[in-house]
Amino acid sequence: MSDHDPVRLPDGGPARVHAQGLRKSYAGRPVVTDLSLEVGAGEVVALVGPNGVGKTTLLRCLLGTESSDAGTVTLDGAPLRDQDPEVRRAVCAILDDAGFYPDVTVLEHLDVLARAHGVPDPDELVDAALAELRIEHVADQVPWTLSSGQRRRLSLAVALVRPWSLLVLDEPEQRLDADGRSWLADHLAAQAASGRSILMASHDAGLVSRSGARVVELHGDV
Repeated sequence: MSDHDPVRLPDGGPARVHAQGLRKSYAGRPVVTDLSLEVGAGEVVALVGPNGVGKTTLLRCLLGTESSDAGTVTLDGAPLRDQDPEVRRAVCAILDDAGFYPDVTVLEHLDVLARAHGVPDPDELVDAALAELRIEHVADQVPWTLSSGQRRRLSLAVALVRPWSLLVLDEPEQRLDADGRSWLADHLAAQAASGRSILMASHDAGLVSRSGARVVELHGDV
């Protein structure tokens, strides 16, 4: 097997993401210790565990937005590097609500992202995303005027207007009402069924179960 051949999962399917031997410490305190993880094509994987066990740190190390002390991460057999344009196209990460353009409207924000990624029919795609997330009524507002729940829906709409093969989510259920969580669970399951891969950290057992996620439980110093 060459260096860029994808790792195979026990069921024979390819591992879209393969992390091996990840370690991360802060001020000498281990947060992630020798962790290995695979996410297959067409799979939802949920990281679960109490606050402070390193779920967010692990996601950031996997994405390369946080440097790990040791370990490797590959995407479809090639190193996962945040600076790589192909990785940026393939990976959609929604970790918080801080990445919005502050001076453009909700509609303009989604339109810019859709056009930047060269999607066909961006106008139609953006309109559909606004309707799907039920935020058409705030399309002409700028993000800082939205409620926290509306900002969360806007962050999820980003994943509907751009291409990706891997979606990474950090507690996406936060600030969503019951209908929003149900929609999210069904949406993630449908995306996995289409062959895409989702890795998320979550505290919502209902979301994890309904999305069909494979659970990876973290206990701290993992």
